[in-house]
Amino acid sequence: MKLHTLKPASGSTKNRKRIGRGQGSTRGGTSTKGHKGQQSRAGYNYRPWFEGGQMPLQRRIPKFGFKNRFRVEYKGINLDTVQDLVEKTGADVIDHQFLYEHGLISKANANVKLLGRGELKAKVTVKVNKFSQSAKAAVEAAGGVVEEV
Repeated sequence: MKLHTLKPASGSTKNRKRIGRGQGSTRGGTSTKGHKGQQSRAGYNYRPWFEGGQMPLQRRIPKFGFKNRFRVEYKGINLDTVQDLVEKTGADVIDHQFLYEHGLISKANANVKLLGRGELKAKVTVKVNKFSQSAKAAVEAAGGVVEEV
């Protein structure tokens, strides 16, 4: 077998429709465009969402919802996750760089909020953007310090 002998399987390809190639092409005269009208003229183009004058889908469906452009997204990290990290690494400071290095946040400057699920036994300093009240109380109860960045 050589590259120049390869060809597609029989029946898998079709010849393209050659439109407007004279009377002998079986598509002569109007070239499959019908008689007169906008769609038969040169340069005709339609929008992909045009439905022939029928009320289009994007106008039939009701509007709803609201996107607050000033919303600030926070990546939530729970106390049990922090406890696991401290047990594995023995760290005493949890900050953005530490969380980034251990794969908990995707960007080193991401907004992080400490949440109160789980239990924290280690004495750590936590430096993140926000804290829930229960998380702050738990860190301070364990003898740690919370710092808002």
